[in-house]
Amino acid sequence: MSESMALDPIGTPEEKTQSPDIISLRKLANSLGGLGDDSTRQIVWPLFLGSPTPDSTESPSTEAEGDEKPHHPEWRSLPTHKDEDQVRLDVNRSFIYYPSNESEKQLDRRKEELFDVITQVLRQQPMLCYFQGFHDIVQVLLLVLGKEAAVGAVSRLALLRIRDFMLPSLSPSLAHLRLLPAILYAADRELYARVKDTQPYFALAATLTLYAHDIEAYADIARLFDFLLAHEAVVSIYLFAQIILSRRQELFEIPADEPEMLHFTLSKLPKPLNLEDHIHDALVLYETYPPTRLPFRAWSKVSSNSVLKTTRDSTATQIQTLEEGRTFFAKQVAELNREEQRRQVLSLLWKYRRPVSSIGLALTVGIISIILRGSTGESAVTAGWRKAALFVKYMLGGQT
Repeated sequence: MSESMALDPIGTPEEKTQSPDIISLRKLANSLGGLGDDSTRQIVWPLFLGSPTPDSTESPSTEAEGDEKPHHPEWRSLPTHKDEDQVRLDVNRSFIYYPSNESEKQLDRRKEELFDVITQVLRQQPMLCYFQGFHDIVQVLLLVLGKEAAVGAVSRLALLRIRDFMLPSLSPSLAHLRLLPAILYAADRELYARVKDTQPYFALAATLTLYAHDIEAYADIARLFDFLLAHEAVVSIYLFAQIILSRRQELFEIPADEPEMLHFTLSKLPKPLNLEDHIHDALVLYETYPPTRLPFRAWSKVSSNSVLKTTRDSTATQIQTLEEGRTFFAKQVAELNREEQRRQVLSLLWKYRRPVSSIGLALTVGIISIILRGSTGESAVTAGWRKAALFVKYMLGGQT
């Protein structure tokens, strides 16, 4: 590597509001080897996430009044979460690669702890939608922090760092992937042209699970979490973009008439991964082409309630409360509902485009815009789309 790994932390404009200790810890997480060992991680990861540890003598200042006590014993009496059957199936397939030095009995106990951590978080935050791969993330936190500390850390991670992945639709997750083409275009237009016809879904498994699904070595995934937890959510996308950039020659060697092979190659992380180089280069890539300067207006298309934007201040995950996470979640669900209603209205207009004359269509669209213009606030806008859909059906003679 040509430069020192100890780059300044991302989000330097916010450094004035950070404690010297957090700034130093972020620099350590960026440096060669990261935090180094699990005993250090047990102290630092909760600090990055704003989560207390079980043996804390007092709650940290970031723990908001009203946030649930993560170790409350009554969670088992809460209503069953709708996704618990899937959680059980995934947990039964966990701990495949690590830890490698434990007996079958010990691994079974690990699985029960993993199931308990995930189930407790889901029951305490029932709005969250479990996704396959969430258990991969929680598995890492459980192994490093232990069961008690993992519950609080996972709760905050779910609501404040990976909330977009736990909504009732995949759409917000795909918004993360849509930043990849913009980053590639900014950094290497020739490579962008080579891969632009391949949808960025190839990056979904890795980015959705913070790479825990794809990295098989415990030391590597723990070290990568040092880096990812120290920074804002978008850094995970820059890391994947950097991995693509590092494979430039390999990707150009794939014949242009084999798009399936290109997609397959992009969907698999290279081996060996050269993790330290990628972390260093991802930081440089981010600092050279920050999100707000990406082409195609890519950043402006991201919801203001997405974790991509609500974690822009690198201290956000430390100081935001679970209640704020739930508020962001509710706003994102409202956005998804409005988008679905808009799609339904446009689908109706398209379906019956022939029965409606060009003048009638223009009039219909105009009246819909007036209905929506008079709607302010989330509930009012949602109601506005419902009125628009009803109006379209009325104009079409009650057809459905």
